[in-house]
Amino acid sequence: MKAIQLNEYGGPEVLNVIEKEKPVPAGHEVLIEVHAIGVNFADTARREGQYVVPTPLPFIPGAEVAGVVVAAGEKASITPGTRVVTLIESGGYSEYVTADERGLIPLPEGLDFKLAAALPLQGLSAYHILKTMGRLEKGESVLVHAAAGGVGTIAVQLAKLFGAGKVIATASSYEKLQLAKEMGADVLVNYSKEGWENEVLEATGGRGVNVALEMAGGEIFNKTLKCLATFGRLVIYGVASGEQSRFYPSSLMARNQSVIGFFLPQIMRKPELLQPSMKELMTYVAEGKLKLTIGEVHPLEDAAKVHTLLQSRKTKGKLILEPTR
Repeated sequence: MKAIQLNEYGGPEVLNVIEKEKPVPAGHEVLIEVHAIGVNFADTARREGQYVVPTPLPFIPGAEVAGVVVAAGEKASITPGTRVVTLIESGGYSEYVTADERGLIPLPEGLDFKLAAALPLQGLSAYHILKTMGRLEKGESVLVHAAAGGVGTIAVQLAKLFGAGKVIATASSYEKLQLAKEMGADVLVNYSKEGWENEVLEATGGRGVNVALEMAGGEIFNKTLKCLATFGRLVIYGVASGEQSRFYPSSLMARNQSVIGFFLPQIMRKPELLQPSMKELMTYVAEGKLKLTIGEVHPLEDAAKVHTLLQSRKTKGKLILEPTR
């Protein structure tokens, strides 16, 4: 089978197409014929050796796959032929992967593989950033950065579904802001322009936002902190700029503010958090309440190109890799 592997850290060019043996499932594992792979900023961080946890080499990236179960280990009970989506630690950029059946989510009738691959990582991230970590309450205001991206488009919609009073979306272009508006954003702010933080404050009558989603780092983090209301919660879920931020923790005291870190694998280790939220997300999709936005679909072999596109910040929606057979 074909897979995409990196043998050294670096730019997109370190992603190589390789041929390797198809894995054999054992125990509770199943073998999945992969039909769609979600591409995420976590994959680029893995490639650069900048991920939250160490990335051992050689390494096959990819955590989000949708496909068909074609074989099962001796302890697995799932029926081959079942259409599923799952999150795995690594190895998703492949034509076939093995996964523990206990982490599989069967696909509802009619749900496309590409849409399914666009949901778990970013859907669960948006859900738990807002609800579990951000503790969003009805009527509160929310600031969503990169609102035309994978997490952003879902976060805007979920914030409205969860009862947010005002959703402020930022993006770097008119086209991206229009997509955020289509997702339900109430206020649109171009954060490539100087002084965007003042627009956010104006939109909240000077009070600031109750919950802010931040994944850029650097100066974006510092300006977002200025947009936070009294008792506001700023949730960090990435450092896409590669620039770490510095701030004085004591500055949070005067207005009882919080800066909170979010790392999805910790949620995945808690079934009592993971399973109900995934079912809720699937229900929203099935009922048409949550729209998943597919930006572009590329062949698996074009992984390097897709990483370049993702890091250019010129894409909208979810980027998908698709094995060709």
